[in-house]
Amino acid sequence: MPVPPATRTAAVLTVTLGLAAASWVLAVSRMRGMDMGVRTELGSFAFFASLWVVMMAAMMLPGAAPAAVRYVRARGGMLALPLFATCYLGLWALVGITVYGVYRPHGSLAAAAVVTAAGVYDLTPLKRHFRRQCRDGARSGLEYGLCCVGSSIGLMLMLLALGVMSITWMSVIAVVVLAQKLLPPRAALDVPLALAIVGLGIWIALAPSSVPGLLPGM
Repeated sequence: MPVPPATRTAAVLTVTLGLAAASWVLAVSRMRGMDMGVRTELGSFAFFASLWVVMMAAMMLPGAAPAAVRYVRARGGMLALPLFATCYLGLWALVGITVYGVYRPHGSLAAAAVVTAAGVYDLTPLKRHFRRQCRDGARSGLEYGLCCVGSSIGLMLMLLALGVMSITWMSVIAVVVLAQKLLPPRAALDVPLALAIVGLGIWIALAPSSVPGLLPGM
């Protein structure tokens, strides 16, 4: 008996959002006590790689739910969902491998530079292109992942710069990522947000000790 489209959509949303919720619980439990701000260490490769995938599932799957629904509808069955999720999270896992290779504990000036650059990137046509592709053009988990990386890379670099094990910054950036995936690009919203990120970068450069959670012991 064919599954009604509404039932299939509800099932996809339930599985996707349920996995994201479970990932949040696991990520928070594993990250607790590890935040050292800009001086955070990543730990062993196995530890970081497993935690990174959980973090990406928590942060990215809520915004990926509409794309997952479209993919399952096009493929005609729930069995398409694991393929979509595996390809999508697999691409973010590759990003995590790169992060592990290049990341080093750093100072407030480096964090300020990365945050400022992330704000500037949010103003570029390339960012808007990837955001539109995330909402409309992706046809597979891999393609959607590529668009998502292009759209969210600046924000993810912000997380790495401000405190990769910070539950607070992870939550803030996850909300911004979700909003940017679900809402179309609009200058009235996007420009003030980008300028606020640039302003945060300048604030960090001028007064790092006044930014909560940026430095250890704060």
